[in-house]
Amino acid sequence: MAEELKWLEVVIETTENALDELTAKLTMNGMTGLVIEDEADFHAFLEQNKQYWDYVDQELEDKMRGVCRVKFYVTDDADGQTLLAQSLAGIDAPYTALPMGDNDWAHSWQKYYQPMAVGEKVYIVPEWMKDEPVPAGRTPLYLNPGLTFGTGSHASTQLCLGGVERYAVKGGKCLDLGCGSGILSIAALALGMGSAVAVDIDPKAVDVAYENAAMNGIGKDRYKVLAGDVITDKSLVDELAAQQYELVLANIVADVIIPLSAKVDRFLAPGGMFLCSGIIDTRADEVRTALESHGLTIVDRWEQKGWVAFSARF
Repeated sequence: MAEELKWLEVVIETTENALDELTAKLTMNGMTGLVIEDEADFHAFLEQNKQYWDYVDQELEDKMRGVCRVKFYVTDDADGQTLLAQSLAGIDAPYTALPMGDNDWAHSWQKYYQPMAVGEKVYIVPEWMKDEPVPAGRTPLYLNPGLTFGTGSHASTQLCLGGVERYAVKGGKCLDLGCGSGILSIAALALGMGSAVAVDIDPKAVDVAYENAAMNGIGKDRYKVLAGDVITDKSLVDELAAQQYELVLANIVADVIIPLSAKVDRFLAPGGMFLCSGIIDTRADEVRTALESHGLTIVDRWEQKGWVAFSARF
């Protein structure tokens, strides 16, 4: 059996102002496999990739606060030491070089991911723990967080999951606008709704949602995922409005929920519930006003960690 390859993880702490110069020097020295961890980039990524919000918990956000660092990897041997010295030539910055085994790349991160109870019924479970027992009274929701983010849910998603628990209609239809990973509509189906349609402006979300649905035993006979902009695409709105839904979900942002509120009447079945989240608390009054101006009556309001969710009906 071949000897396991050993690696060193080299970490250089820096500042946002010095980051570009540092990465340029490393690249000029021949080190191109750089990993940049920066709080500003982290939040920009989340803003542009909402489908991953569901995998981001407060602990991870706390860990990223104030962070600006560069990482790269060299083999833990004489060749690696030579490459390390070459890469750091002319760079006057402290660094750490910690050993890690080859297996760490693929598996060791999984120990940080544990099942998490959300609301009163949902139990989010990492895919590789699918065989573990589920607490009595909990409905499992299996997800594969991947190698990037934690297993906990974003606060806005937790709020919306609580609303899904409350308003899911057995055998009913669900519409998930801005579906991201599909977690909310998949939860609605797991909690007994008959079918769901999910939409996201990002085409990447389609595959993510279908993969997560399949992981939970939900097929395309009950679940349809589309890519498109429900605000500007009239044909998409017409397609979605060909049927009505007992539960309409929008875990997006205030700037989308406000114009969307004018279209909710086309989607919502009589007596149905519109549940919106992803609203920063400072924008909550604007969203409430928009909902009410289009004939919706606020039924409930929840708040968690600076995020707000509303449920409303006609």
